[in-house]
Amino acid sequence: MDELNALREMRAQAPEADADRLGPARERLMAAARTAPAGTATGRRRSGRPARPRSGGLGRIVPAGAVGLAAALALVAVQVAPTGPPGGGDGAPATPAVTARYAETAVVLERAALVAESRPAAAAPRPHQWQYRRYVTVQPNGDGEVQEHEEWLRYDGRQNAGYGLDGAFRVQDVPPDPGDDDLSPEKYAERLRRLPTDPDELLAHVTGDRHWIDLPKEDPGGAEPPDARAFRVLSVYLGQRAVMPPELEAAIYRALARIPGVAVELGVRDAAGRAGLGVFHRPAGEERERRYLILEPDTFRYLGSRTVWLRDEVIGGEVAFPAGSAYVTAELASTIVDRPGQRS
Repeated sequence: MDELNALREMRAQAPEADADRLGPARERLMAAARTAPAGTATGRRRSGRPARPRSGGLGRIVPAGAVGLAAALALVAVQVAPTGPPGGGDGAPATPAVTARYAETAVVLERAALVAESRPAAAAPRPHQWQYRRYVTVQPNGDGEVQEHEEWLRYDGRQNAGYGLDGAFRVQDVPPDPGDDDLSPEKYAERLRRLPTDPDELLAHVTGDRHWIDLPKEDPGGAEPPDARAFRVLSVYLGQRAVMPPELEAAIYRALARIPGVAVELGVRDAAGRAGLGVFHRPAGEERERRYLILEPDTFRYLGSRTVWLRDEVIGGEVAFPAGSAYVTAELASTIVDRPGQRS
């Protein structure tokens, strides 16, 4: 049965925090579940908020102290019909004619925060070490071909390395570019360490962070809706290759839960075919595309992303991306090594 598969996908086998931290964390989890706003019987959200589980069946919340956090999380899995703009007109249906499965947003993201808090803090890499990354992508206008990428970047950003189309391995210098906001892993780690770890303060910070406004020179007012930008910025932070402090990762999950319109869909696949928890933001207005942040169901580690066009994307009078097209990524490896070419 799909319901049973949904429950299995929501299992939580990652280690929990120690006893001193787990007690208050459980209280936060249950408080989030108790205060989740009411929804309809199908689990659809009102005013962009997640539906509250009903008493009984898959929607019942059991006290975490009695059955554990894994069970409390699993019992909120629900099945609902997909939503989106209707078909016809200038675009195709927003969603396929199948049932999408969603989970209680507040509970899932609080669980993710608890697991993140239990991670050990990683040692800071040295500037001359290298960040190794291997990932795959699927282009929206291609034939579904999975393209593999492999790269090395010195932690201070001064050099990068990789294999060219001819198969040769090259190391090259990266000259300084004062106008470039593509930070090195070292600079990104510094930036992350300066971020507030209180979820409300973090959310206020990223909502007004002009570093992440699209085309700030052309759009000094920042026309992007604040909730959409906050979701985008927090997603970018989770996908960074820099070392993530556990307390900040936890704060990011809790901040995501506070953004109106954020929801969690089960079984969203990355470019490697792995099924995960698809965290996405549904805007108040028309939803022309949906961007998923995909998390591993057991550890809540970042797996990749998935952007799906819900309507035809027309550029210059021609359809550039038909409805249903998707750009998908998957992170396969990311680690610190001592030299370029090294993988572990």
